[in-house]
Amino acid sequence: MLPVPFDLLHDDAHMCLALAKGDHVFRQGDETRGVFFVISGAICLTRITEAGTVVTLHNALAGSMFAEASLYSGHYHCDAVATAQSQVIRLSKHAIQTRQRKDAAFSESITRLLATQVQEYRQLLTLHAVRSAHERVFQAVACGLLQGSVTQFASQIGLTKEACYRALKDLTDQGALRKIGRGEYVLRKSS
Repeated sequence: MLPVPFDLLHDDAHMCLALAKGDHVFRQGDETRGVFFVISGAICLTRITEAGTVVTLHNALAGSMFAEASLYSGHYHCDAVATAQSQVIRLSKHAIQTRQRKDAAFSESITRLLATQVQEYRQLLTLHAVRSAHERVFQAVACGLLQGSVTQFASQIGLTKEACYRALKDLTDQGALRKIGRGEYVLRKSS
């Protein structure tokens, strides 16, 4: 159920949390207690800028982890809110750090996981450098980033929701994308 290497932790190192839509997993500034794995539902990590704008940092869906950086920080740097009824597992920061000190293979697996995330964030930074909203949306859909709501997707790729919806509609009208459900788009297969 838990991803490698966290599946090696003892049962007492994790706690299951049931969340209703709108419940906070943690708030920016809270003391870190661990990292989280989403069993079901969706968790949106957001930060409020100095100007008061809410920025989506990450949408964690079933099967994904979030707040890994909390292993090396005293406080959470964002809010984590359930965007649907969700079930998450909190993995104890203390248990993970203790195992890291004793088990080099465990520690290397965590390093590999974090390196993969750095690559994903660099991909996101590359998308943010694309000036055209249409091209940015197309590339983000192609990379599989449209998970969760279109509003969260737009925030994650640095667009207003209006610009994102326009780009999705235009790309669909042009035949580059195909709408398969509410807020769900895929690349149109070339014939």
